[in-house]
Amino acid sequence: MLSKTQSMGVFGIDAFPVEVEVYASKAIKPKMTLVGLPDTSVKESTDRVEAALHNSGFKMPTVAVTVNLAPAGRKKEGPVFELPMALGLLKALGVFDEVVPGKYAVVGELALDGRIRRIKGCLSMALCCRSEGFDGMVVPTENSREAGVVRGLNIIPAGHLNEAVDFFSGRKPTEPVNIDLDSIFHRAGKYAIDFSEVKGQEHAKRALEVAAAGGHNVLMTGPPGSGKSMLAQRLCTILPRLGFEESLETTRIYSAGGRLNHSNPLLAVRPFRSPHHTISDAGLVGGGSNPKPGEISLAHHGILFLDELPEFRRSALESLRQPLEDGTATISRANFSVTYPAQFMLVAAMNPCKCGFLGHPRKECDCSPFQTRQYRSRISGPLLDRIDIQMNVPPVEYRELASKRDGESSEDIRRRVERARQLQTRRFEDHSFFSNARMENRHIRKFCKLDKECDNLLRQAMDHIGLSARAYNKILKVSRTIADLEGLEMLKPHHITEAISYRSFDRNTV
Repeated sequence: MLSKTQSMGVFGIDAFPVEVEVYASKAIKPKMTLVGLPDTSVKESTDRVEAALHNSGFKMPTVAVTVNLAPAGRKKEGPVFELPMALGLLKALGVFDEVVPGKYAVVGELALDGRIRRIKGCLSMALCCRSEGFDGMVVPTENSREAGVVRGLNIIPAGHLNEAVDFFSGRKPTEPVNIDLDSIFHRAGKYAIDFSEVKGQEHAKRALEVAAAGGHNVLMTGPPGSGKSMLAQRLCTILPRLGFEESLETTRIYSAGGRLNHSNPLLAVRPFRSPHHTISDAGLVGGGSNPKPGEISLAHHGILFLDELPEFRRSALESLRQPLEDGTATISRANFSVTYPAQFMLVAAMNPCKCGFLGHPRKECDCSPFQTRQYRSRISGPLLDRIDIQMNVPPVEYRELASKRDGESSEDIRRRVERARQLQTRRFEDHSFFSNARMENRHIRKFCKLDKECDNLLRQAMDHIGLSARAYNKILKVSRTIADLEGLEMLKPHHITEAISYRSFDRNTV
């Protein structure tokens, strides 16, 4: 007999429908053949399915079984097809008849005793089910909350093969999972850290507020212990709150990579990723023999913090250039390519020199000018081109550390940031981007017009301070953001002056 069961596969972070066709016929020797471009892990599924069926109390007759995963021309990965294969075989053998009305997809990995284990990419599968017009989806119990965040789809949890059989045969109706999204965001949408904990560093905090308001990348230069990491960790707390659609996009990446905590089915705060400087190129941008999302994709809609920037491999840093421009990371192989989203804010930190004490008010630097130039030259010009704000972070004075007065809270700063972002959303409503940092030359000419006073000020900065040519557009973009924080349409001289103060790397000479 022939049976058909609907399932889902995942490629990258995108899911696609798969029809599991099972044909069983009498044979002298039992045999199960799997076709449809399965990878090694899928081919191994046949042994697990047979053992799970036997240990779940189902007696298997002597039959030859052919399992086809359609469409046959698309590669299938992972053990997600084991549960639909087992159900399809039972239906083909006439063990039970499917009586549940509606169109349901089935996914799940089987243990040898019939238990159903959690899988990767279940959120993407649920979203695909909804877009394809499915009524519901049977998923492992551990994935049920993850899939349950997708509205308009009946998510049926199953912890054992027998539970899935009981549901489809109508012996034991199962209630769909119901997830309260508001409670998830209320409970998990809070940060344990706050900007009020940062003592001193008012100039740096102001620069990060501007960066958050315009989505600008940041480079912080300062001696060890000046608070660069502390500042970077708190940048997420002043970014606009994570929206539901943004949360879905980011959660899909974690789900596909098997990094999602099943107790929190949806990311409610912006991700903060801080990889070590020894990370490989593939670990940073994604890749591998079976491509997986890298740190830049895990930081989607959040922050990628690179501490000790010059210590990272040159090739790894150069691989960031295209994702910073496009907002995506594409991994190409001989037979396929996969694209992961990677819209993140880059926050980098470094010492002013190799020893870290160049310009320190109390400690002496023992680096030669050549060593300092060599240290800074590890960061290429094209990468610096993609960083709008460069600032010095000096050591904190004792009186500031000992002060009992708290700084401004993240909540207060975020309100200003959100107002500025709303202005940008309206300004760029006819464009494909929504922040000042994404403006190109033609947008800068349109939205960053200068009066005579501002033009003279910027010309003097370029001529007398020695700012580089690449700093010109960066200053205009940052000035636009500073004006947005004040709710002003026209750029003023003090906006230009403040933006110039955020080009410390360009001004520093050794």
